[in-house]
Amino acid sequence: MNRFLKRVLSAMLLGVLVYGAFVLYTGLETIQASLARFHYSALALALLLATTNYLIRFAKWQYYLSRLGVTGVGWLDSLLVFLSGFVLTITPGKVGEVFKSAVLARTHDVAAERTAPIVVAERLTDAIGVIALIVVGSGAFAGGLSWAIAGTLAVAVGVALIVWERPGLAAIAWMEGRGGALGRMGPKLRIALGSLRVVAGPGALLWPTLLSVVAWACEGVALFVLLRGFGAQTPLGVAIFFYSTATLAGALIPVPGGLGVAETMIQEQLVRLGGVPQGDATAAMILVRFATLWWAVLVGFMALGVLRLRFPERLGTPSETLS
Repeated sequence: MNRFLKRVLSAMLLGVLVYGAFVLYTGLETIQASLARFHYSALALALLLATTNYLIRFAKWQYYLSRLGVTGVGWLDSLLVFLSGFVLTITPGKVGEVFKSAVLARTHDVAAERTAPIVVAERLTDAIGVIALIVVGSGAFAGGLSWAIAGTLAVAVGVALIVWERPGLAAIAWMEGRGGALGRMGPKLRIALGSLRVVAGPGALLWPTLLSVVAWACEGVALFVLLRGFGAQTPLGVAIFFYSTATLAGALIPVPGGLGVAETMIQEQLVRLGGVPQGDATAAMILVRFATLWWAVLVGFMALGVLRLRFPERLGTPSETLS
């Protein structure tokens, strides 16, 4: 079994342990009672909203490919490549989504170092979008503004490092001067740095950031819908705020898929700030994480499977594709 599959299985095991701990803490009978009166049409709508998030973020992917001058990739193949990156959504900060650049390289001969910086631009604009959602609702909750400030500082540092080209070029020049394997990485890193400045510079932030705001608001609405499925009267803006702060916390703390961090934030906020009964809060948390995190992983594997059917000689077996 290769290291990527091991990583996915390890994250799944961690997820089982996390959710099992929440069930034990809340009480199995309490959660069963909540689920017994849950309207499962709400789960279907939550999955639809999460899927809408993916399609909006796909529009960002297309935008970045266009800015980099990548041509010759049909929209269906591009969509499948983009979704295949969700296989490694459960990596810290979702950096494993750079896998889609490797898939694009195999299927359409686009150098991975040319498109890999898109992942950085995606995470940057996603962070800005989530922070915007937090700022809108932060005034009503103690501690909300602190998360917004922390995220804003992280984004500001990231943008500064992208705009300030000299340190990156100096580091690459030092690597090239060392020779050997380290030196051979220099030219690829120069290409990656150039692409990063194209897709993540200040001039390329506005449109993708607006898409990010809408995309992540969709998943906040998914939490609202699930809460309504339990009969909770949590306001829409509050639900989006709870989901956004949990998303930011999961992104800032380097654990696979934010596991344990995002779940705790959602559940605690629902109970302590939202006044949602413990059983409903825990059940809603588990369902929203299924609809937004684990549904993405499943979609990623399905997209990768379709790609393997379309490019059997280039992608090979699942083990070879992920290695």
